[in-house]
Amino acid sequence: MFSALGRFAARRRLWVVVGTLIFTVVAGGWGSGVLSRLGGGAGFDDPGSESVHADEIVAGPLGRYANDIVALYESPDKTVDDPAFAGPLQSALAAVPRGDIVRLESYWTTKSPDFVSKDKHSTYVTIQLNSSVDQQRVLQLRAIQDKLKVSGLTVRFGGLTSMTDQVNRQTLRDLLFAESLSVPILLILLVLIFRSFVAASLPLLIGFTAAFGSFAVLRFVTLFTDISTFAIQVISILGLGLAIDYALLMVNRFREEMRAGHSTDEAVRRTMVTAGRTIAFSGLIVAMSFAGLTVFPSRFLLSMGYAGAGVTLLAVLATLTVLPAVLRYAGPRVNSRRERQGRAAQTPVTQGRWYRLAHAVMRRPLAVTAAIVVVLVGLGLPFLGVNWARPGDWVLPAQADARLVTQKLATEFSHDPAKLVTSVVEGRADTAALEAYARRLDTVGGVDSARITGVKDAQARLSLGYSSDPMSREARRMVEQLRAVPAPPGTKASFTGMPASRVDIVDMVVSRMPWMALFVAVVSFAVLFMAFGSVVLPLKSILLNLLSLSASFGAIKLIFQDGWLSGLLNFVPVGAIDVNFPVLIVAIAFGLAMDYEVFLLSRIREEIERTGDPVESIAVGVQHTARIITSAALLLVVVVGGFVISGITFMKMAGVGLIIAVVVDVTVVRGLLVPATMRLLGSAAWWAPAPLRRVWDRYGVRETSGASDAGERDMTPRPAGV
Repeated sequence: MFSALGRFAARRRLWVVVGTLIFTVVAGGWGSGVLSRLGGGAGFDDPGSESVHADEIVAGPLGRYANDIVALYESPDKTVDDPAFAGPLQSALAAVPRGDIVRLESYWTTKSPDFVSKDKHSTYVTIQLNSSVDQQRVLQLRAIQDKLKVSGLTVRFGGLTSMTDQVNRQTLRDLLFAESLSVPILLILLVLIFRSFVAASLPLLIGFTAAFGSFAVLRFVTLFTDISTFAIQVISILGLGLAIDYALLMVNRFREEMRAGHSTDEAVRRTMVTAGRTIAFSGLIVAMSFAGLTVFPSRFLLSMGYAGAGVTLLAVLATLTVLPAVLRYAGPRVNSRRERQGRAAQTPVTQGRWYRLAHAVMRRPLAVTAAIVVVLVGLGLPFLGVNWARPGDWVLPAQADARLVTQKLATEFSHDPAKLVTSVVEGRADTAALEAYARRLDTVGGVDSARITGVKDAQARLSLGYSSDPMSREARRMVEQLRAVPAPPGTKASFTGMPASRVDIVDMVVSRMPWMALFVAVVSFAVLFMAFGSVVLPLKSILLNLLSLSASFGAIKLIFQDGWLSGLLNFVPVGAIDVNFPVLIVAIAFGLAMDYEVFLLSRIREEIERTGDPVESIAVGVQHTARIITSAALLLVVVVGGFVISGITFMKMAGVGLIIAVVVDVTVVRGLLVPATMRLLGSAAWWAPAPLRRVWDRYGVRETSGASDAGERDMTPRPAGV
């Protein structure tokens, strides 16, 4: 199959290249429209949760009671009661169009001292917009934002809608900056890796094809479902990184075949039979890892699942079709001039550093395995003390308006008007019963006030002020205690607001995470079995990947919850970790780790079939793949580095976690733990029970670089005991 695909792409190379150029232009043009189709919010909520149910009720006749915008006005030398402060501000507020505004409150409309800071140099204005849709409220904010500005006063915009708008803008800025920074670095590194500009340009060619195609994939997905604001940054960067990884593997294998003296056509065919097969299996595992995200109902994780799987398959398709055609054009030019002239010395495999290291590890496999497992498990132990959160204004840079407004309201005012929990009561209850219920809610720890703010038919709305950090453990206890308070007889109460939605999101992710992990593990097991015909290797691979993830999770807890390296990474810790983080890291990092595992095991398997020596094959396989795996990981780290420099703390968290997981995987796991465990397992590593062996003999997708078309179906003899 892979041989035929390689021959087809090479023979029809002109049509393949022209078709790819047309696709890239069309996909880039049409896909760029996805920017206007992204949802106004990130879509973290669970549609089936109590908080979303309450939101749906208040979006109806009962109506919301929320401060969507909190505009904070400050002056260093004027006080709020100064006519030079109050006059221009009151005039500006009077001129604001009221078409989209349900409620606008200020110090002058309420006469409440709560609206004035302790030093009297600041005041805030609260605005509730009439739309119940995130995206529409963002547009409404942008329509009136300039009208709210006052000459001579500093104004900052906080509140949920302002935060959403600022996150949207920051995300797009970060994406453009990250890609403009990473592409030149990638080109330089590829030239250093291949010592040939032609070879270096090929992975970037595939990367750009996949990157432009990823926009088209995202826009296609928006035809059927809403896409999270964050999806564009994650998917476009990963599409570029995965395509470069796959192209790097294929170009490297093609260069090996050319150096071995094969013709260009034969080198293309052999490359597709070996590296092409490996890429297909690797991409399938990564795509299925993303597909595992669809067990979560939140728009953020669903959109990551759909789009991530689509972009991964696109990267595989581009690598397996476009690259063989381009390699046929490039021919010997993929090698450096010194190699083409026969002046480049090749280090014998048995003299390589990784070969010697693998043999050193295999001399004491039990001690090495035990030591590494203890270290990696120990690195993961801090994660047991994690405090889960949901994204809020804390994901923004420290100097972002929404975050500064929250800080100033907490330190300079008596309370934060945006800190509201809403209780929705369904069922008929008289005023006395509702007032008694409000008094019971007011006694819950953490609640500052509770009052009835709306009654409509058989529904009532109560608004509760609170002062704690909505991501704190205290806020979670407050929500749990509120939900435990008995509602008026014959009614049902539901709670919403940032603390309540945080509890619901955390509970949803934690409860469904085992199902996602089981799905990814089962799919990975099945794909690896079809690739290698073993039931032991998939289990071993899954366990080793979990160890590298453990180290990453422990480090993330220390860095982002406890604040280690916060100055270096330029963020302010909030004492919590976003609950979406481990889900996203498992989907991406687990898939990437399986990528590298398939690269390595494929080469080990190839050597075993060639020599029949399991121990020597492990060392040779490690030596052959170490440079390409570490190079692929380095390039991926550069691409993912765009997350680390992001101004959005959530993206920074994902970037740091991915980099740690990848670095641990390609060094400690692939370089040390895989040779040690493979040596301990011996021939048992390739074992499968007889019924499954017969299944693999009939349906397994085999690999051999020298096979003819018939040979691809009739494998060379397996070594004894395999």
